[in-house]
Amino acid sequence: MAVNTQGRSRGYDIIGDIHGCANTLGRLLDQMGYRKLNGVYQHPRRQAIFIGDIIDRGPRIREALHLVRDMVEHGSARIVMGNHEYNALGYCTRARPGSGKTWLREHNARHDRLIRETLEQFAHHPHEWNEFLEWFYTIPLFLEQDNFRVVHACWDNDLIRKFRENQGGACIDEDFLHASAVIESFAGQVMDTLLRGTDLRLPEGTRITGRDGYVREFFRTKFWADNPRTYADVVFQPDPLPEDIAHRPLTEDERRQLITYPLSEPPVFVGHYWMEGKPAPLKPNVACIDYSAVKYGKLVAYRMDDERELSRDKFVWVEVEKPEQPDYPTSEDSVAR
Repeated sequence: MAVNTQGRSRGYDIIGDIHGCANTLGRLLDQMGYRKLNGVYQHPRRQAIFIGDIIDRGPRIREALHLVRDMVEHGSARIVMGNHEYNALGYCTRARPGSGKTWLREHNARHDRLIRETLEQFAHHPHEWNEFLEWFYTIPLFLEQDNFRVVHACWDNDLIRKFRENQGGACIDEDFLHASAVIESFAGQVMDTLLRGTDLRLPEGTRITGRDGYVREFFRTKFWADNPRTYADVVFQPDPLPEDIAHRPLTEDERRQLITYPLSEPPVFVGHYWMEGKPAPLKPNVACIDYSAVKYGKLVAYRMDDERELSRDKFVWVEVEKPEQPDYPTSEDSVAR
């Protein structure tokens, strides 16, 4: 477990998924009392912690990466890896001979679309992009302080313990990246669970078409659900289940597949999940701080000190307002709240 060598008087500001909204991030940091010193945002008594997903989708991805990396390298911030940084590594890494693939992450229409803005914004800066790809390997999958934890999508104690034993730390290397391309492998399960979350298969023969038009045979589950009995008790996102399925009892096998996060565990912060509404804890020791900034939602932070129970009063955010004449993804307007 990491030890806070700065002492308990230092506070932490855990910041949600940025997705290229560099201007909005600057406004949020300003609002929280961070100021630029020699071009780098710093705070005299606090440290920012980024939840990952700095890249893709937004209008100022390159600027956001520079801002975040500068803070991390100067000690005014820390960061955990998001699934989009992991996806970028796979997309830009050639598969090994004999694998039957050209790239670790297939260059298909869906994957091309997800990374398109990032590659376009670095088109004239290829050396910078390669440097950022190398930097991604230095980003840990999780952080554990003496009184809280941070991971992009899901805290799984067993997987994290085994990962530490195998890797000797919290970062992946290129061998682990290659191994993770096989989803059934240990490496694949680590990256899928910690960076994308948990899910359950729908009843046999059942499919759901989501609001995004994507046909799903699985539904996303809460890793923090307490004593769940039905599908409705564990369903999280992206779409509600049909009523007849929602009230279906979980089988014992399905219950065994679920991850739990008891109230006795330290507070944990996640991003990833595109929350809506007014930020608040999911339970007393679980908070999601991703509120869809790049979709004109909120860029949110939680101002963590020494509390053991999370409070809705510790959330701060910047509203991202949609322009009257939107030119997304090249516009980004925000108003502090």
